[in-house]
Amino acid sequence: MNTNSIDKERLTVFENQLTNDMVRIATSHMLLEGTLLSSEDIDSKWHSLAPEYIADAINQIREYPTVSIAWAGYLGMAIANGWDKDWRHTSIAEYHSFYGNNGFDDMDEHIISDILGLPLNDDVAKWIEKTIRICAQTAISKIRHEQIEPQSIMAFHIFSKATKVMFKIGAAIELHRLGYKLQKINLHEC
Repeated sequence: MNTNSIDKERLTVFENQLTNDMVRIATSHMLLEGTLLSSEDIDSKWHSLAPEYIADAINQIREYPTVSIAWAGYLGMAIANGWDKDWRHTSIAEYHSFYGNNGFDDMDEHIISDILGLPLNDDVAKWIEKTIRICAQTAISKIRHEQIEPQSIMAFHIFSKATKVMFKIGAAIELHRLGYKLQKINLHEC
């Protein structure tokens, strides 16, 4: 087996384990119900936003490692909210439209208050913030546990996977908040 396939397998295992951990955290905080709610539309939007997000986030890693991952969760929430309310507009929204007044630095507050419409001092907003922070701290811990050489290609890929998972968790949390849930369908009743 060559090195690239081992690295890809390692990245897949990392992504799956981190997803499971974050779903567990969000479920224990009653922001999910044990499953990762998702939409192909929302997931594909991450692919268009990820390059610019990661460029911003990489600059934050040294001083604000939690922020560098956590803000992807808020971005996921904004995209999920737009998917529910106005996908035509959200599907073409540019990355920078999710910035706050101070750019990347207050993206979280802008999304919570201006896009989701929650007052920043609201109990729900505080609970979301706490959950996203714990998820991001978990990601940082798992990244460190991987013992990857800092600033290596593998470190970049692990970081990219962590931000992708955080985006998906944020989107799932917002979909759940909006009332979406997975339900089994009995095909005999259709």
